[in-house]
Amino acid sequence: MPTRIVLIRHGETDYSLEKRYCGFKDVGLNNKGREQARGLYRRLRNMRVDRVYSSDSMRALHFAEIAFEGLHIETAPELREMNFGVFEGLTHEEIMGRYPEIYARWLSDPFCASIPEGDTLGDLEKRVRDALAKIISINKDKIAAVVTHAGPIKIIVGNILKTKDIWTIKPDLGSITTVEFKDNKGEIRLFNDTGHLNG
Repeated sequence: MPTRIVLIRHGETDYSLEKRYCGFKDVGLNNKGREQARGLYRRLRNMRVDRVYSSDSMRALHFAEIAFEGLHIETAPELREMNFGVFEGLTHEEIMGRYPEIYARWLSDPFCASIPEGDTLGDLEKRVRDALAKIISINKDKIAAVVTHAGPIKIIVGNILKTKDIWTIKPDLGSITTVEFKDNKGEIRLFNDTGHLNG
C-alpha cells in the first residue's frame, strides 16, 4: 500500500475574503471557514486516518480541530504558509501602490526573489519538502491528513508535476488534494475536491 497524504487547505478567513496576503500573520477562521471545517468533518468522519498534522497557524489548527474532532492533532510550524514580509495584510492593489518594483520582481521569479522581511518560494519549498519527507517516513503505508495552506500545497503538487509554474496550481479554501507516495515517487489521486462544501 502506498503512503497516502490527504492535503487540506484551511477554510475562509476575513483576510482571504478580502484577498489580503496572509502568511505568518496569525488570523483566525471566520464563520464560513468554521462551517467549511464542519462540512469536511461530515465527509471524513467515517474515513480511516492514521495521523493528523496541522500548521500551527491559528486558521489551520482550528480548522483541523473541527474537521478531525476527537483525533490528536500534531502541530508542525514547518507546514506554515510562506512569510510574505512587508506584503502581509495587504491586497494586490495596495502592494502595487507601495512596492511595485519588488512585487513585479517577486511575481516574475518567486523562487529566487525575496520579499523584504519575508521568504522566497525557494525557502518555502525547502521547508515543506523536509516536512513532507518526515511525514512520509513516519507514516509508511498509512494515511496521514495534513491541514495547511495554499503555498505548501502548491509546492507539493508542483514538485510531483515537476513544474515551477505554481500560479496555475490553485487549491481552494477547504479543499482536499490526495497524493500517494511509493518508492519515493508521488502521484496525485485527487486535486482540489470541494464537494463537501456544497451540502
